[in-house]
Amino acid sequence: MRALSRRLAFLSALLAAAPAAAHPGHHHGAPGWTWDPAILVPLALALALFLIGWRRIAARSGRGAAWRRRLGLFVAGWLMLAGALVSPLHEAGERSFALHMTEHELLMLVAAPLLVLAEPLAVLLWAFPAGARRGIGRLVARPWLAAMWRWLTAPVPATALQAAALWGWHAPALFDRALRSPGWHAAQHASFLATALLFWTAMLGRRGGRAAHAAGQAVAALCLFATSVVSGGLGALMAVSDSPWYAGYAALGLAPFGLTPAEDQQLAGLIMWVPGGLVHALAALVLVRQLLIQGEARHADAL
Repeated sequence: MRALSRRLAFLSALLAAAPAAAHPGHHHGAPGWTWDPAILVPLALALALFLIGWRRIAARSGRGAAWRRRLGLFVAGWLMLAGALVSPLHEAGERSFALHMTEHELLMLVAAPLLVLAEPLAVLLWAFPAGARRGIGRLVARPWLAAMWRWLTAPVPATALQAAALWGWHAPALFDRALRSPGWHAAQHASFLATALLFWTAMLGRRGGRAAHAAGQAVAALCLFATSVVSGGLGALMAVSDSPWYAGYAALGLAPFGLTPAEDQQLAGLIMWVPGGLVHALAALVLVRQLLIQGEARHADAL
């Protein structure tokens, strides 16, 4: 318990000092910003397309509160995404598993749901000329593609895909490969973000009529509770382990602030276990509350 208290005490210091944390004994020195074009170009392109599309739609329909809200949600999600991938936190994660885990949690628990709540797909479509919009519309309306999208964004498949990505990439062989190779590291982050976007689309998206929506919400709430157990279970295993799982971090020796590789991993496990479990559990409770309100409304209508 004393060791656990020590790790919790280090958490706030680790996160607060991530931009300036020194890397003792490591050739990178202090972490800096990541100016990789493979990251910057997609980020800049996504923001530019959304802003162009939003401006065109707003010019037609007026900049009401709903449209301003969608803009705010997208920009907030984009900033979280950029902060995780471009800020010194990204490079600091090469030295500390706890900071690496913080980066992943920002991608999956903060950036992804904010982007989904902004409902960006239609806005992004409006960034293209009219002819291109019609072509893209005909493409996505094809039955096989529409069916695939419905399956990918259904609660159970989306939950299974995210769980598979989470557990698969945290297998020591794959995680160490991601630490050694920039390409594999990019694939890891891309799969985390893609499955998180599908997951939160399934949890927060709009589906069908009132009855179908209520049924979808009930399944989504169960999937959220299941995800809190699945991700929390993985974090708990890390938090109680006395030996480091990943050779890449074990070889570095002490992490920032004097944490051993095992302690750094245990702190990373706590970050996945506690905040991750709370986010999913709270989202599930919100859906349950909505279901109760809808049930009361239907009961009142029937009287």
